Amino acid sequence: MKLIINEIFYSLQGEGARAGRPSIFIRLSKCNLRCSFCDTEYDSGEEMSLEEIHKDIEKFGCKWIVWTGGEPTLQLTDEIVAFFKSKGYMQAIETNGTRKVPQGIDYITCSPKQHFERIKELILHAHELRFPMAKGDELPNLQELPEADNYLLSPIFDANKLNKENLDYCVKLIKENPQWSLSVQLHKLIKIP
Repeated sequence: MKLIINEIFYSLQGEGARAGRPSIFIRLSKCNLRCSFCDTEYDSGEEMSLEEIHKDIEKFGCKWIVWTGGEPTLQLTDEIVAFFKSKGYMQAIETNGTRKVPQGIDYITCSPKQHFERIKELILHAHELRFPMAKGDELPNLQELPEADNYLLSPIFDANKLNKENLDYCVKLIKENPQWSLSVQLHKLIKIP
């Protein structure tokens, strides 16, 4: 089994309910959406076997993998998740919610961008639902979404710079709808390497 890898890096989780935790990020190539605000180059990559990936990440000494992308569910399978679980890794996924998440994932972050109509069929429960928001975007309807432990609004940045209007808008929405919380991209604010 091989995966097309955009990049592998070790850092701190920069956003969401797990912010600040050390994690190995494995960014998979390919995405089925083309969001205008996307800050990721996900079309290119290098083909790697599971053994090559494992050899590359074991040097970090961390046991948390974050599968991200692009859209990781385009490549990630139950068998791949099981391989890394057999090596002692906990695994999180950051998905857009348009495809089923493989079995064995320990932490699901779903960040829907569009196509909410099928999301409840594909994801029954998420640890966090994180929505990128720009000023004027409509607050998602919780009735249309799967159950989650955390409902997060994340102001869309201007590249690596905080957009104050988007931030203020998210804060206003959260104060009016207290079941939501704020998730700011800390890795961009404090420039975590």
